[in-house]
Amino acid sequence: MAGRLFLKKSVDQIQREASAHHLKRVLGPVNLVFLGIGCIIGAGIYVMTGNAAANFAGPAVMLSFIIAGTACAFAGLCYAELASAMPVAGSAYTYSYATMGELFAWIMGWLLVLEYGVAAATVAVGWSGYAASFLKGLGVIIPPEFATSTIQSMADETGRLVFHVTNSVNLVATLAMLAVTALLVIGISESARVNNVIVFIKVGVLLVFIAMGISFINTDNWIPFIPESEGDFKYGIPGVFRAASVIFFAYVGFEAVSTAAAEAKNPHRDMPIGILGSLFVCTAIYMAVAAVLTGIVSYKDLGVPEPIAIAVDRMGMPSFSFFIKVGAIAGLTSVMLILTYGQSRVFFAMARDGLLPRMFSTIHPRFRTPWKGTIVLGVLIAIAASILPITILGDLVSLGTAFAFGIVCFSVLWLRKTRPDLHRPFRAPGGAWIPVLGIIFAGIMAAPLIADIILKATHGDPIPAFILGGYLVIGAALYAFYGLPNSRLAQGLDIIDDAPLPTAMEAAAHGLDERR
Repeated sequence: MAGRLFLKKSVDQIQREASAHHLKRVLGPVNLVFLGIGCIIGAGIYVMTGNAAANFAGPAVMLSFIIAGTACAFAGLCYAELASAMPVAGSAYTYSYATMGELFAWIMGWLLVLEYGVAAATVAVGWSGYAASFLKGLGVIIPPEFATSTIQSMADETGRLVFHVTNSVNLVATLAMLAVTALLVIGISESARVNNVIVFIKVGVLLVFIAMGISFINTDNWIPFIPESEGDFKYGIPGVFRAASVIFFAYVGFEAVSTAAAEAKNPHRDMPIGILGSLFVCTAIYMAVAAVLTGIVSYKDLGVPEPIAIAVDRMGMPSFSFFIKVGAIAGLTSVMLILTYGQSRVFFAMARDGLLPRMFSTIHPRFRTPWKGTIVLGVLIAIAASILPITILGDLVSLGTAFAFGIVCFSVLWLRKTRPDLHRPFRAPGGAWIPVLGIIFAGIMAAPLIADIILKATHGDPIPAFILGGYLVIGAALYAFYGLPNSRLAQGLDIIDDAPLPTAMEAAAHGLDERR
């Protein structure tokens, strides 16, 4: 049984599968960089920065961005190496299959649901906050019970966040997710064009916010830079690291680029450009926005779903406030689009391997997208967005991301030892130091999250622990009762999908083998 659980795919098999899919290779390096920027710049800066500053780090949230960005830089170099060597759908899931075996591949795939699917739900919640604020400015009032989640967080008399169940359902977030799902079913090239336009809008909005906001900064808001610790990760140095684990969520986008490897025109060259280029650009923007945001508004007032909108209101420029909210809505839309795209491609890869039902790998004969799986995922994400608050969702995303990054860094070490002859168009510099540091920083990001969940449970607030525990139990049951008996690798079978066989002309055009 142990041998069965750790059954590995060979790198040669993975590379063979890369040419056997029927997804369209339409994404160039610019598309990939914009894909990463479109996903990275979203809820992390528009939503999570305010939460991290108000509840954990204060103005020192700027240091938290440096910590989280450093962790992502190490992981990004490892992702770039793996994506250039194995340009396939599935990202870290596929890498784990080659290095640690099927059990770890399943765990990785299930963690990526936290990273992508739950992240999309988190962004949808933030989107609903900005949309409600935007419509309110136009005189359209959305009842709070239709724009807030069923489970909500509140500060108790000690200032500690606790959760309670209400009668609200976030229908605004639900409708946003369903609209994004419909666009993804239509096609990736159409989605990429929409994303490129949105990226121009939201980056432009943030640059204008930085330029105009500098003159409104009150340096008194930066004093004290690191507020005195109040215990339980609230402020102080522990709060800075806790905030880093919260905004770690903001960097999930660069990893989403690696899920697009199967649809990249020249993945060996373009994947490193897309991953590292988007990470570098977004880190610089994040730092500048965090400085301006905490300089305009006291960190204590930023624990809201739309912190940048609050800052613009304080600037006393109603017309610019309208502009910012439009940019935020557009920006968060692109993030939902890309996160849902990434999750559908991970499930696509898992279904082709037999670890999930075949509907997740069913390719639409016209749109050439995994349409059935995308619809199912979109509905599930919409349900999560309607029920769970952004604080719980954000922590789950960061936890899944931290574990995913750690496994990817380990995969680089493993492949360098077991396949030193493997062609690597891009190789992370620094020898073993980069992946080792990536593993260490992933642990630094995960530790405060786990500690906080345990702390809440011991203080009579078990909801986050119940959600995480239930999620892990569901994942274990799915693998035991479906993935384990249906694994195609264990049965000695090739990968499978429901795409129509390509014609000889299509095969030549796309570099495909006509045989399934």
